[in-house]
Amino acid sequence: MSINRRVFVRQGALALLALGFAPEFLSRSLLAAAPGKGRKKTLICIFQRGAVDGLSMVVPFGEKAYRQSRSTIAIPAPSREGVGALDLDGFFGFHPALRPLYELYGRNELAVIHAVGSPHPTRSHFEAQDYMETAVPGDPGERTGWLNRILAERAREGGDGRTLANPGAHAMDHASAQIALAETPSAALRGVAIGPALPLALRGQHPSLAITDLSRFGVAGGRDATLSDTFARLYRLDNGDEVTAAVDGAFDAIRILKEADPARYQPATHVEYPQTDFGRKLRQIAQLIKADVGVEIAFADLGGWDTHVGQGSVEGTLARRLDELARGIRALYDDLGDRMEDVVILTMSEFGRTVRQNGSGGTDHGHANCMLVLGGPIAGGRILGEWPGLEREQLHEGRDLALTTDFRDVFAEIASGHLGVDALDRVFPGYEIRPDRWRGFLRKV
Repeated sequence: MSINRRVFVRQGALALLALGFAPEFLSRSLLAAAPGKGRKKTLICIFQRGAVDGLSMVVPFGEKAYRQSRSTIAIPAPSREGVGALDLDGFFGFHPALRPLYELYGRNELAVIHAVGSPHPTRSHFEAQDYMETAVPGDPGERTGWLNRILAERAREGGDGRTLANPGAHAMDHASAQIALAETPSAALRGVAIGPALPLALRGQHPSLAITDLSRFGVAGGRDATLSDTFARLYRLDNGDEVTAAVDGAFDAIRILKEADPARYQPATHVEYPQTDFGRKLRQIAQLIKADVGVEIAFADLGGWDTHVGQGSVEGTLARRLDELARGIRALYDDLGDRMEDVVILTMSEFGRTVRQNGSGGTDHGHANCMLVLGGPIAGGRILGEWPGLEREQLHEGRDLALTTDFRDVFAEIASGHLGVDALDRVFPGYEIRPDRWRGFLRKV
C-alpha cells in the first residue's frame, strides 16, 4: 500500500516531536496554546495492562464463595487490627494497599463500578486490550481509538469552543488547514499519552501525541536557528498541509510552555509521586494540565498485573503494584487541587481474573473486572453495578466473575455527561447507546 507523502510527512513530524527530537519550529507550532481559554473538562485514563485481579482490588469480603475459592490469597475481611480490607459498604472493601484512595471514597469523590468489562470472550491480552481501546469488541479490523473519536467529535461539534474544518477528511486543503490550526493552535495537545508510543485508544483522524519526557520535548529555547530553518524547509510542502499551516501560524506560542519550565516543575506542597516510571507519567500529566496548554484527554498505563504466580494477599506482588497505583493517583489528585473539579480519572484493565486461585498461588485470565472513577464531577462513595455473585452457577463459564456492565456504557457516560459529546453513535460504532444502562456516577449539575 502506498503512503501519501503528506500523511507521511505529518506523521513523521509528530513522531519526531513525541520522541523529543523535534525541531524548534515544530515544537512552537504544535505546542502552541491560545491563552485565556479557561479551564477544560479533562479525562485522564489509566490502563492497568495485564489484567488486574479486580476481586482483590475491590474485595467482596461478604461473599462466602470468595473466601472458599482463595485459600491463601483472599484478602481478609476488615478487622479492628486493620490488617484486612478497608470497608466500603459492609460487603465490599478496598485492598489495604489502596489506602491512599480510601479517603476520596469517603469524601464521595470516588466510585467503583464492579462486574464491568468487555462482552467478548477472548482471554488474549492483546485482543482484549485492542477491543477496549477501540471500544469495538470483536472487530480486529477497527484501528481507531474511542478517545480519538471523542476528540474528533468535540472538534466537529464545537464542544471545545472551536470547530475543525472538515475533521473527517484525511487531509485538508491548505486554506482550510490554515484556518483550522489558527483556531486550534493546540490541537495536537488535546489528546496526550505519556509514554514512548501512542496507544491505540488515541489513534485516529485527530492529532494526538505520545510524549516520553517533557524535558526533552523541544521546549528549551536556544536551538540553532540554521538547523531550525532547515527543518522548516524540509517539512513545508509546496502545496501546503497541516504541518505547513502550523509552521506558518504560531512561532511565538512556545512562551506558553516555557512558563511551565519542565525542568523546574514542582508539585504542590506535600505531594510526593512514586519514584517510578508510572509516578513520572502522572507527574507530567499534572504539569501539562496545570500549564493550561489545552489537554482534554490524557493517557498513561501501568503494567505488571498478570499475576499467574505468587500473587500474594495483603502483601506480595499484587499489593506492591496496587500501592504504586494508589500513591500515584492520589499524588496526581492532590497535585491538581481544585482543578479536579473539572477532571475525571478512570482506571481500566482488559479483563479480570479467575475467582479460584490456581496451584501456583496466582490467578488466571478471567472475564469481568472493576473500574474506578474519581474526581470532582463524580457522585462517589458508592459501589455501582449489579453484583452477579460468586457461587459456581453464577460464574461466567463456571470460573469467572460474570459481566453486568458493558465497558462502553461507562465510556459513553463519561463522553456524554463529562465531555459533552452528542454523537455517541460515531464514538461507539455498532453499539446501541442506552442511557438507562448507565450507572449514574456523574453528579447532576
